[in-house]
Amino acid sequence: MNLAFAVAAAAAYAIGSVLQAAAARRPGSLGSLATSPVYLAGLTADGVAWILSLLALRGLPVYVVQAVLAGSLGLTVLLAAAVLHIRPRRRDLLAVAVLIGALAVLAICGQEQPAPVLSQATETALTVAGGVVVVATGVAVLPAARTDAHGLVLAVLAGLAYSMTALAARGVSIRTPLVATLAEPLVWVVVCSGIAGTVAYAAALQRGSVASVTALTWSVEVVVPAAVAIPLLGDEVRAGWAPAAVLAIVAVVGAAVVLAGAPGAREATA
Repeated sequence: MNLAFAVAAAAAYAIGSVLQAAAARRPGSLGSLATSPVYLAGLTADGVAWILSLLALRGLPVYVVQAVLAGSLGLTVLLAAAVLHIRPRRRDLLAVAVLIGALAVLAICGQEQPAPVLSQATETALTVAGGVVVVATGVAVLPAARTDAHGLVLAVLAGLAYSMTALAARGVSIRTPLVATLAEPLVWVVVCSGIAGTVAYAAALQRGSVASVTALTWSVEVVVPAAVAIPLLGDEVRAGWAPAAVLAIVAVVGAAVVLAGAPGAREATA
């Protein structure tokens, strides 16, 4: 079920990107775009995807969920071909095939695992790290900071912020009644780092190329959570499958780099 949530989230992200790109292609002002039913449907799909990804993180290792979400790039390229009539390159189709194979391997490597119960020290470390990333993003993005951060720097910050969102969502303790969960510091790490990642990514696209920014953001978003969650949160890899998991993550990152430069992905992201 949790794997289905992750796959559905990836599909929703891809649908959201293509719908927003389709709406942006239509003539009209920025105001008309913001009220376009197609554009609003794309934003709704993004919101649904975010919720589904949080649900998936409650029962799957972080490295599996993040890799599956990176697979949304492949779906975006295929949907862009069907909806926006943007023909994918031959290497894009090869990257999609590699991505599918790598995700299948990761699904085997990381069987469903309940969310861990964190020690106070680990929860504090994640909270502090999330705060540092959010503050660093604010310093780099806010005009009042008077900085001129490069697009790739902002892409790294976006990837780190989204990484903190995933790690905090995996580690947060769900209380009963549900409203009591709002007192958990990691809940606010999820919210604040999610906002920071979105802002940093948008700013990065304004200052760097779509392909390089998207590739770098997804690379950080896949690698960092995997490197942190296994030793810190106790996410497990099936016995004897650790080398295969590492190779699969490398393949996902490589495929994401190729797909980030695909015409369909560039159009949808921009």
